[in-house]
Amino acid sequence: MPYSLEITPTYTKRLIKFLKKHQDLKERYYKVITLLEADPYHPSLRLHKLSGRLNMLHSVSLNMQYRITMEFTIVEGKITPVNIGTHEEVY
Repeated sequence: MPYSLEITPTYTKRLIKFLKKHQDLKERYYKVITLLEADPYHPSLRLHKLSGRLNMLHSVSLNMQYRITMEFTIVEGKITPVNIGTHEEVY
């Protein structure tokens, strides 16, 4: 089942800022996003539900240092990225 990404203007601003700062991760980012749309449960993404004040969000790993937090609606097949950055920045 393919999922659809809903990119918000707020996330777009955060993404542009992140990719300017981390140009070396641009290719990795697009691989993760492509895989996320095709199969968000793929083990390499390390999808997990967050807890605490972010308990409405999920997270996937860009690499061991960087994460993408997102709203993940299984019923409607929609994924809305919310934030991107280091573990400390997004949590």
